[in-house]
Amino acid sequence: MNTDHPTPSTTDADLLVGLPLVDEEASRRLHARLVARAAAEGILDVAYRTIDTPVGALLLAATEQGLVTVAYPRQDHDRVLASLAERISPRILNAPARLDPVARELDEYFTGRRRAFDVALDLRLSSGFRRDVLAHLPEIPYGSTATYGSLARVVGNPKAARAVGTACATNPLPVVVPCHRVVRSDGTAGGYVGGPEAKNALLTLEAAA
Repeated sequence: MNTDHPTPSTTDADLLVGLPLVDEEASRRLHARLVARAAAEGILDVAYRTIDTPVGALLLAATEQGLVTVAYPRQDHDRVLASLAERISPRILNAPARLDPVARELDEYFTGRRRAFDVALDLRLSSGFRRDVLAHLPEIPYGSTATYGSLARVVGNPKAARAVGTACATNPLPVVVPCHRVVRSDGTAGGYVGGPEAKNALLTLEAAA
């Protein structure tokens, strides 16, 4: 009785025999057609893509109304997408072209060529006081900072500095809606959804302009 076994390399080679070669360009074209068809048939509610930036890979997601999410790697992109499926719609598709305008503006921002964003925003993931806070964040000038307390006064609730901090911590659109410009009363950076390194990097970028 022959008890010899095939070597791992031989087995791997045997398994690969007959497998078709993957045409990446054809796969991209097919995916593009699927995206176009989904959009045409009204079954694409959330488009997403990721982009590389100096503060890590950012997940961008948008609805027909506008950009709805910017997420850092530490937030777990898969978890973010699952949350979008639950809170907005399960009809989510990787559709990079739909996010091209956002990606272009972010590239301009990170290379020092843009100070404010012009893309449409969908703020449905925030409501009430938190949404009021987000609405005032773009009023903080590029390269400047405001304290949680001062922002609370602007929103109309001077005693709500902690609630302002919570609104910033749950901002679904960091970078584009600049919660990184809000700092503690002693001038230290404070918390940030992207982590302290990302917040300091954004503040340093803007201060250098």
